Amino acid sequence: MLTHEDLYQRLRSKDSVQQLTKQIWQAVEGDDQPFRIMEVCGGHTYAIVKYGLDQLLPSGVKFIHGPGCPVCVLPQHRIDAAIQLARRPETILVTLGDMIRVPGSRSSLQQTRAEGADVRFVYSPLETIQIARDNPDRQVIYYAIGFETTTPMTALLIDQARHADLNNLCFHTNHVLIPPAMNLLMEQGANIDAFLAPGHVSVITGVDIYEPIVKRFGTPVVISGFEPVDILSAVLSIIRQLKKGLSCCENNYARSVRESGNQKARDLVDRYFELRSDFLWRGIGSIPESALQLKPEFAAIDAERAFAEDCPQAGEEQSSGCICGAILCGHASPLDCSLFAGICTPQRPQGSCMVSNEGACAAYYRYRRTQS
Repeated sequence: MLTHEDLYQRLRSKDSVQQLTKQIWQAVEGDDQPFRIMEVCGGHTYAIVKYGLDQLLPSGVKFIHGPGCPVCVLPQHRIDAAIQLARRPETILVTLGDMIRVPGSRSSLQQTRAEGADVRFVYSPLETIQIARDNPDRQVIYYAIGFETTTPMTALLIDQARHADLNNLCFHTNHVLIPPAMNLLMEQGANIDAFLAPGHVSVITGVDIYEPIVKRFGTPVVISGFEPVDILSAVLSIIRQLKKGLSCCENNYARSVRESGNQKARDLVDRYFELRSDFLWRGIGSIPESALQLKPEFAAIDAERAFAEDCPQAGEEQSSGCICGAILCGHASPLDCSLFAGICTPQRPQGSCMVSNEGACAAYYRYRRTQS
């Protein structure tokens, strides 16, 4: 029986990588057609940069970095809301670790915690249950963030909190959706020939969520895992589609992604959440129906409603001089930014792309900064 360790050795095998690379070179030989592939997910960006996959391919095959991760696209006013909520008396603000260093308009949660606010980060949202139980006289606010991947965990946290009758736990919801962002980029005329779709999102959603994009724009979408063999195999599938003039959605991550996704997780999300009419993505702009909010019947645990005075509305973004917006839209590379690896580092991030490990700037800083 194949163990996980054996599987991942195969997916990182030098021989397999070389074989796939050779097939890609052969597939594009004598063809001047560009193959511009946007990897939507920062997990793909990280793997591409870490393993130098882009440097193995013909010059006509280009990876274009996309929105990356939910931390990267969260606008400043949502960070400012987290900071103001954390400063409320007798409040504990709980969130995932990457959120701590994301810059708002004037500060970050890390600075706010240093100033005395009780800001805690967790590895699993469910850890918040124990924090609320241990502090019954304090208001606990879970600041939820993530793509479709982590939304079911927030829904499960809500479900367990309700069954446990925890009256001191509420939620600030910042869950965003991948397909609307892909759709907007295409509407804006992005120079993209195909999408590499995120495997972990697709585990939850299934395959069908990408079909409208394929049909509307004639743009191939291939779902991929995050290992070198996964990504190169998906690239080869994309090139074969483009060479034949085809556009369809392929599931190249069948070991984890079912065609229909995880119905139980989707049902749990649908129990508590509904679409927002609009949501601002940092560096990209306002995207209709691209995020979730708690349904009206759960207003009592909705921090945005309960503490509306501490949740500022979207305003003008404060510029630090970084070009995160252009990077998130696929118009620029981290190496194009004058602040990269100088003023802007993971220790002193000037923009969101330098914060999360899945941000393009953070990946380039770790593996490519000598090229800047």
